[in-house]
Amino acid sequence: MTTSTTATATAGVTTAQGAVGTAHTRVEGRDKVTGAARYAAELPFPGLVHGWLVTSSVTRGRIRAIDSEPVLALPGVLAVLHHGNAPRLNTDYVGMLGAPDPTAAVLQDDRVPHAAWPVALVVAETPEQAREAAETLAVTYDEEPHDVDFTADRPAAYPAEGQMPAVTEKGDLTAELAACAVVLDAEYTTPEEQHAMMEPHAATARWEDGRLDVVDSNQGATWIQGELANLFSLDPSAVRVRSEHVGGGFGSKGIRAHQVAAAMAASVLDRPVRVVLTRRQMFSLTGHRSPTVQRIRLGADTDGRLRALDHHSVNRTSAVYEFVEPATLPSRVMYDAHAHRTAHEVVRLDVPSPTWMRAPGEAPGSFALESALDELAEKLGLDPVELRLRNEPDHGPVSGLPFSGRNLDACFREGARRFGWDRRDPRPGVRREGRWLLGTGTAAASFPSGAGPSTAAVTAEPDGTFTVRIAAADIGTGARTALTLVAADALRVAPDRVRVRIGDSAFGPAMIAGGSTGTRSWAWAVTAAAGELRERLALGAGALPPEGITVRSDTTEAIAALEARERYSFGAQFAEVAVDPGTGEVRVRRMLGIFAAGRIVNPLTARGQFIGGMTWGLSMALHEETVRDRITGGHYGADLAGYHIAAHADVPHIEADWVDDPYPDDPVGIKGIGEIGIVGAAAAIANAVWHATGRRHRRLPIRPDRVLAAGGPDA
Repeated sequence: MTTSTTATATAGVTTAQGAVGTAHTRVEGRDKVTGAARYAAELPFPGLVHGWLVTSSVTRGRIRAIDSEPVLALPGVLAVLHHGNAPRLNTDYVGMLGAPDPTAAVLQDDRVPHAAWPVALVVAETPEQAREAAETLAVTYDEEPHDVDFTADRPAAYPAEGQMPAVTEKGDLTAELAACAVVLDAEYTTPEEQHAMMEPHAATARWEDGRLDVVDSNQGATWIQGELANLFSLDPSAVRVRSEHVGGGFGSKGIRAHQVAAAMAASVLDRPVRVVLTRRQMFSLTGHRSPTVQRIRLGADTDGRLRALDHHSVNRTSAVYEFVEPATLPSRVMYDAHAHRTAHEVVRLDVPSPTWMRAPGEAPGSFALESALDELAEKLGLDPVELRLRNEPDHGPVSGLPFSGRNLDACFREGARRFGWDRRDPRPGVRREGRWLLGTGTAAASFPSGAGPSTAAVTAEPDGTFTVRIAAADIGTGARTALTLVAADALRVAPDRVRVRIGDSAFGPAMIAGGSTGTRSWAWAVTAAAGELRERLALGAGALPPEGITVRSDTTEAIAALEARERYSFGAQFAEVAVDPGTGEVRVRRMLGIFAAGRIVNPLTARGQFIGGMTWGLSMALHEETVRDRITGGHYGADLAGYHIAAHADVPHIEADWVDDPYPDDPVGIKGIGEIGIVGAAAAIANAVWHATGRRHRRLPIRPDRVLAAGGPDA
């Protein structure tokens, strides 16, 4: 037992300049490159067996029969779980992020609501035996007609609240549009996209004395702990979830079928059970970015001042779970107008459930909004950067709240200077280099800077080192290293005297790694605990007890006491493209992103986060598109061979930097940076393609065939 006390976190705590703000290599980097770091599918367990999910071969219907006897007779097979014999789950609860997606409540009835729905779990001594048996399991169905065809004008579309208002409006939109000198009315579409992180979803579950222990790859150990406790009707204290190393998440690594199936099988067999999803299964069982159709109407006076802004978005959701892709969020914060309206609608179809995907809402929404701003600038004869600066609001366009810092103008001015924007000929299709048409484009970026309540514990060890324990999740962002630097500054010691342990629900509640809130939330809790511990040590004398001294913190009250403000990170994106009018090929030659994102904890990993997001924006603009077969309801090419993502050859020169952006509401001045890099990047590239060719692309991705169909100066 450690000697402990509890620290109360307060807003406005400051730390002396030290480790924070200096470049630092990842503290776990050597373990990762040498293979010492173990991921969820690699940890050994005595008596471990393996489960393999069987997914439906029909898109919609009911299971008529499952012939499990022949499979049970195969070598190594231990069990076949299905809706007729699987443990019953509790699905009548509200979890951390709302009602549970029924996709996680597997094997509970005979319904098949979409293609590749889990219908059974085969468990065997080895993964090879489990896979062979799963592929031979005979399942018959009563098939029903399905509908996967998504369009914006479907009569089944309906307003959806989700986790935000479905509609916001002020002013008389019709009257303002009628009074405008220039009006733009355009429709933009984005496709279904996949998370495609390197590490597949994997979980190992075991039961002991009525307690559930799960080793998982997730974005929040206490989140998964709570969901599993609810599903299996357990007290949260009876569930422990560990997730030390995660090979990417991007929003998809929440509560999913594989964790629940593993826990079910472990309870039946009384042995540890591991379930790892295949890449193909991940396309249907772990969420995706919903396709959107967005209509934007902008009206302005001749000087470029907006008088009307209307942003309407429709996205596809599943028949079992309503998910809203909040694509109008950028319009609710970026630009004001006398009349301002945003609205979300959804269409329920027989498809897997969408979920959060890096910069949900802002990524597809910024493509539409920032493309529309560019089109409006063309109509007005204004420079696209100048149009944006003329419409900078001094308060939240929808909320009316003041901004807690908004340095977008500084981002644009610095970005324009470094990109050479002043040398740009505004005329499209006039700049050439051999067979290539060259163009440049820009777009604004924004993403919320939120924080969630978290707890942390910091221990002063007798050997002079310090141990930080917090249920944070490092999904590749460098959070473990950032927290080491934050703790070192708060303790006023060198980083090599601090060890940070994360990814264990036993450490107490903490914010998930999502919504660009992780590092800010966790750093706040760590700073509070470390500061209190430092003060206690300063007052004490003599040697520490053998168990050390521990101080715990909880930021719940401090976060609840924050003044209501619009808290966002901002950025300016710039891109230069070359387009071959003969082949339709688009090559991005260079990208520049300048961001206002609070205090940068670790410049080394921060730059990687910005560049990673911008690269994904490039991939979104030119490559990524999941295509669904209307006849089967399933995907074409549900793997990384058929789903094209950007590679190194697609990104010859990309640069990210930031401007000074004080943020007094946070104890170390942190804003989230994980997602803002993707916001606006696709629009900047699309705007550059217009500048190169004189042809506007309102549909992503900008494929060669679409470039050829659009024509251009040589068409």
